[in-house]
Amino acid sequence: MSLTRRQVTTAALAAVPLAFAAAPAQAASSSKRTRTLFIAGDSTAAQKYADAAPETGWGMALPFFLQKDLPVANHAVNGRSSKSFVDEGRLDVILSAIRPGDLLLVQFAHNDEKSTDPTRYTEPWTTYQDYLRLYIDGARARGARPVLATPVERRRFDSSGNAVPSHGDYPAAMRALAAEERVPLLDLQALSLALWQKLGVEETKKYFNWTATEQDNTHFNPPGAIAVARLVAAELLHHRVLAPQDVRRLDAEIPESWITWPTATA
Repeated sequence: MSLTRRQVTTAALAAVPLAFAAAPAQAASSSKRTRTLFIAGDSTAAQKYADAAPETGWGMALPFFLQKDLPVANHAVNGRSSKSFVDEGRLDVILSAIRPGDLLLVQFAHNDEKSTDPTRYTEPWTTYQDYLRLYIDGARARGARPVLATPVERRRFDSSGNAVPSHGDYPAAMRALAAEERVPLLDLQALSLALWQKLGVEETKKYFNWTATEQDNTHFNPPGAIAVARLVAAELLHHRVLAPQDVRRLDAEIPESWITWPTATA
């Protein structure tokens, strides 16, 4: 059933994990409030904890490419779709905290695609767009700026070694919605697909969560998360969502040791 633009009323969450990049205290005389970049998304962007290492969400690496006065509030959570994130009240939590001038970066589709799960499934050209509008309208109503990001690509290659798209119509549906709503679009699907093609079948294994016991072609390890976060920061600059003084290290090597996995709180 198609949603209206009215925000869905949901039960409050007991807790939502957050990951903030550290920001220096502003001088007492300063009247300018620090902006915050909020992330709403799924496991490819989410904060990971010690029990999941070396799995790494690209949201964990994004602060390395942003100046310290632009902290990141990473609300992305494993297994969520644009629908379930709203239905669980997680968008409400963001909207209760977001302020004028903040940014809301939205990346979903991996779990929207799961047609056998009615709690998460959305149809690309109807309910997927309807739910995404809730993020757009919610941010704008609070004076914040929404930004859409097409889903980062999985590691998939055909028998000829060509990187293969895996998200069906979802990226196209998001692109169309972004154009209709005049929202900045970071085309991570196209950019990551091109990166995987450039790296090739074997080299891409070094960017995904391939371990001695697991061959995960969806989730990243530190190099993969850093590479995707670099794409995100560069696109934010390219689309003038951020100014040159807001970003840093776009061409610099980022040590894997900068990635840390905190112990999950009870």
